[in-house]
Amino acid sequence: MSKLRVASFSVSLDGYGAGPEQSLEHPLGRNGGELHGWVFPTRTFQRMLFGRDDGSTGVDDDFAARGFANLGAWILGRNMFGPVRGPWPDLEWKGWWGANPPYHVPVFVLTHHARPSLEMEGGTTFHFVTGGIHEALARAREAAGSKDVRVGGGVSVIRAYLQAGLIDEMHLAVAPVLLGQGEHLFHGLDLRALGYTCTERAASEKATHLVLTRNANGA
Repeated sequence: MSKLRVASFSVSLDGYGAGPEQSLEHPLGRNGGELHGWVFPTRTFQRMLFGRDDGSTGVDDDFAARGFANLGAWILGRNMFGPVRGPWPDLEWKGWWGANPPYHVPVFVLTHHARPSLEMEGGTTFHFVTGGIHEALARAREAAGSKDVRVGGGVSVIRAYLQAGLIDEMHLAVAPVLLGQGEHLFHGLDLRALGYTCTERAASEKATHLVLTRNANGA
């Protein structure tokens, strides 16, 4: 059965999923890159970004690879597509990843400002959704068919889908770093009341991997 899931989402020990002061120069926020030290060296990431097969294997790579399995569509917040705020000044910005983004399936970008769909190399098409999280999910499920839909972030988008009780499974990679400030993933959320339990955990030298699953009947 198709799932809505979060995968390979990195958080700090103090619960932040991004650092403060996100910008073009610091897309992950100040010190935010420290959250992702577990995934950068993996074979999955190296293949995705550089087309190489010489990255590391093991627990971290296993979780990274799982994140791309059986995916038919993605949902992203606007900040995950680019640093521009407010109305689109033009259509020149086409995402962080260049001409061939790593998604290779339809991607639905949540925004308050309409923009034509953007077809990229490798099977990725960005669709810009102005109707909110439910419209984005409906369109993503239609595009994905029997495959899963992955919520790629950022923090505010994941929080919105958690609050709505729509995420079936969430893999978090807890990095052994403290950010102190930024975007907190769980502030004000009662995951237990929302029906989530930890169903899997594994650790490497660079991260502790946790899988949270929502009960079939919800809270």
